[in-house]
Amino acid sequence: MSNKIKLTVALDRYDRHFPFFDGTVPVHHNIELDVKQVGQSVKLKDGKDRHGRMLHKQAYDVCEFSMSTFLMAKARNIPISGIPVFPRRLFSQSQMWVHPDSGFYHPRDLIGKKVALSSFQTTLSLLAKGDLKFHYDVPWEEIHWILTTKEKVDFTVKPGVKVDFIGNHQDLGIMLKKRDIDAFFLPHPPISVMQGKIPARRLFDDCLQEEKSYYDRHGDFPIMHIIAIRQSLLEQEPWIAKAVMEMFDASKELCSSYYTDPNWSSMVWGRHYFENERGFFKDDPWQNGFKRNYRNIERFIHYSYDQAMIDTPYSPELLFAPQTLCT
Repeated sequence: MSNKIKLTVALDRYDRHFPFFDGTVPVHHNIELDVKQVGQSVKLKDGKDRHGRMLHKQAYDVCEFSMSTFLMAKARNIPISGIPVFPRRLFSQSQMWVHPDSGFYHPRDLIGKKVALSSFQTTLSLLAKGDLKFHYDVPWEEIHWILTTKEKVDFTVKPGVKVDFIGNHQDLGIMLKKRDIDAFFLPHPPISVMQGKIPARRLFDDCLQEEKSYYDRHGDFPIMHIIAIRQSLLEQEPWIAKAVMEMFDASKELCSSYYTDPNWSSMVWGRHYFENERGFFKDDPWQNGFKRNYRNIERFIHYSYDQAMIDTPYSPELLFAPQTLCT
């Protein structure tokens, strides 16, 4: 009989996670993996999605998890811990969409307008609102927010902020077309928009240059997801935190090696894009580790506090297994 510890791992199938699914990731000799492909918003048999199952049931040993909800969970002593591995990241600028015939080209144009989000606490929502206020000097409190998804963790919205809940976000393309909303900020824009069936455009004319300017100022690629681990597991086996982190680092390196084949990607110029990105970013934008991502994490905590999702700011060290703070 094997003495290995079997870990149930819930991830989405990004390229940086392929090695977990095809069995090429090096696994610690005392660990056996049961890797499950679970999208972040896919409803499971119990009616909850991946984040909700981890939050309320600790349904997995290791789980790709919302950064914003994680910050709120830790402030409320929910028994999950983290390792400084960040498998999903996005700049907010490319996720701000408006009607193609609108006169909106800057966040200041959205003051007083209706802007749809997923939930208020969705990490992209947290980031975008924080960037409006602290990067563009546009108070997020002066926008009318339309929400399409229920909150994972209960909280009270700041007094005076206008918020309405409408439900299904796949209708947002139609709502934008009809001018029932003025914009949407989403980590997953409606399929109708992404397939070109309903016209929409990004708020910024040159969002790539806008994101490069953001990176030049802040020095990091904003975090969307973190890797959460059941706290009870780490209390029993604290060494697992570093072991799991090493597996994610190895998986990321394997993913990077795919691009040594110029035709690995179906994108015709995939290798050129890869080289151009390497030339632009001073450091690996996907680099894991606590020290490298400290300012990024600190900024999210500040945004969460400003948006009344946590009652008081706290140290980034409180989020992670102690064994990983030296990384």
